Amino acid sequence: MATIEECRSALDKLSDSMQHSEGGVREAAALDRSVSCHITDLDVTFAGRMTGGRIEVHETLPGPPREKAQIRLALTGDDLVALVDGELHFARAWGSGRVRLEAGLTDLFRLRKLL
Repeated sequence: MATIEECRSALDKLSDSMQHSEGGVREAAALDRSVSCHITDLDVTFAGRMTGGRIEVHETLPGPPREKAQIRLALTGDDLVALVDGELHFARAWGSGRVRLEAGLTDLFRLRKLL
């Protein structure tokens, strides 16, 4: 099972990848939205903001998200690490319910370029 530190490191790695992307992916990463990532098996939530092509985590909170972020992700720690490392395909994981992504329809269309 991935630790909180490994999950935080995976989010940092994802953020770095987003910041150095190009084209449509860079455009999708340029959203300015509140974000939350609930790690279901650890019951911890990383809350922050997607801005400037990065994910900035401001808080690590016990339990599910306390406020409804504009972009919400929920998955296990192992799945987060596997997604970021390229070992798990996002669309398949999302389609099977292993990963939950909730956002407004416009944001979902933009985010699909990232995922």
